Amino acid sequence: MALAIIDKCVNCHACQMVCPTGSIRKGKNDLHFMINQDTCTECEGSYDNPQCSSICPVECAIVDGDGEPMNPYGSLTGLPIEKAVLV
Repeated sequence: MALAIIDKCVNCHACQMVCPTGSIRKGKNDLHFMINQDTCTECEGSYDNPQCSSICPVECAIVDGDGEPMNPYGSLTGLPIEKAVLV
């Protein structure tokens, strides 16, 4: 499995609370949460979509194995990317 939480994570704990396999933990130096690649199943067999990305309130904080955001810009706000203020 190849989901990852990147540095856009704001440590809200939402993903950790819904992970059915307990694969989400605080990372080194508490920078942001991390997904244990050895135990993450991407919720296959339990849910239609990974629960971490379904609950995450931050666009682009969780990416797939190709580095593509599970919640891309605009997916939560409905704003088109050209209107986004990218930081």
